[in-house]
Amino acid sequence: MAWTRPLSMMLGLTLAASASAQVTNEAEPNTQVPAGSRHYAASGFPDRVVASPAQEASTGFAVAWRTDASVSQPALQLVLAGDSPDVGVPRELTATTQALTSENGLSHHHRVQIDGLKPDTLYAYRVQGQDTWGSWNHFRTAAPAGTPLTLLYFGDTQNKNLSLVSRVLRQAWRSTPDARLALFAGDLVSGKDGVDDSEWAEWFEAGRWLLEGTAVAPAPGNHEYHEEFEDTPQERRVLGGHWPVTFALPDNGPTATAKTTYWFDYQGVRVAVIDGTSALDLGTGRAQAKWLDTVLASNPHPWSIVLIHQPFYSPRAERDNLKLVEQVLPVIRKHKVDLVLQGHDHTYGRRGDTDSTTTPVFVVSVAGPKQYRLSDYARRTMKPVGEDTQLYQVLKIDPQHLSYESRTATGRLYDAFELQRDAKGGKRLVEQTQGRIAPRDCARPSSPKGREDRCWE
Repeated sequence: MAWTRPLSMMLGLTLAASASAQVTNEAEPNTQVPAGSRHYAASGFPDRVVASPAQEASTGFAVAWRTDASVSQPALQLVLAGDSPDVGVPRELTATTQALTSENGLSHHHRVQIDGLKPDTLYAYRVQGQDTWGSWNHFRTAAPAGTPLTLLYFGDTQNKNLSLVSRVLRQAWRSTPDARLALFAGDLVSGKDGVDDSEWAEWFEAGRWLLEGTAVAPAPGNHEYHEEFEDTPQERRVLGGHWPVTFALPDNGPTATAKTTYWFDYQGVRVAVIDGTSALDLGTGRAQAKWLDTVLASNPHPWSIVLIHQPFYSPRAERDNLKLVEQVLPVIRKHKVDLVLQGHDHTYGRRGDTDSTTTPVFVVSVAGPKQYRLSDYARRTMKPVGEDTQLYQVLKIDPQHLSYESRTATGRLYDAFELQRDAKGGKRLVEQTQGRIAPRDCARPSSPKGREDRCWE
């Protein structure tokens, strides 16, 4: 006998289907906490733990974390990672502490610089709170120069970190478990001081395991700054309060941008991080260029990467970043930097320099859901390009090869190439087209907020 569903069940299914059909893609807020909620207020339990590379990443790293104001100068414990739950007697280091007041109240931010370590060695560390400790986290120091390296690069995360960026970070981490280093090209969050602490909390929530066990190196973006004296003749950019206390980065930048510009070496690669916002809006471009010239001139390694938020060649219309082009780009050209990794324009685009040399290769990418539209100029001068696509990048580097892949949030291959180095140090670029999906364009006439210059919010 054929089974017949009860009318009430059929009606319920029909109503559910009808309700589902009425759901629209409206823009959602940047955080998942209701207005006025202090869900992410600091407590005596340590949170927002993030590791970063030391200048010489084979012998050290640094850790930053947060607690409430009941904790001052807590300890970090470090041991060689082993297979027994008996970790032994740890080395204990005392943190330095800075206070921060936000919409979630007063918090204390702690950091420890760890040195004297063995290269390519797995350590376990934990951080202290109020009468409690965080979990033991594993962190492997960089191997000696010449050892193959896998690293991740993310464009802007910025919006809806917990809701939509988290899937990109998880996919990257799941597909690349051997990644030692993670580069973030700025605009990690969207808000300004006074409204962005919950956004920072959800950035940490989205990438927690990656941030605790990988050497994280971010560049500051324009959204890490806020406007002071807005709409007055005294209006100016001011670095937001979170950036200086959130990360424990190498202290080796120029005086003009001491908190936001730095460099480090990692397994045969020199990475230099530039503050594009300060160069464009605060007049520090020449000072950063002079510093970068010195950093790159002393590079003993076969590869170099510059990480910066604003692109030298913008894939979005009406953005030229002229001061960067005039003041910093000549140094990048002079030293034939291999990769310039960028964000800011919320699209994808790759191109070489104007003189048709193999390097530098300029890339703009976006990890978050805020998506812009490409300019006609970008479509003529960049290949491939992309819209409406969340991406992450995987780089695999050895002394003779630099392999680059850009992948979508679901892990599909979007772009790939390889830089090959010959015996004399010359380099050539080889396109890798097999397995790539077709370039993606935005199919929407406007974003959910009605903006025609954006594809998605």
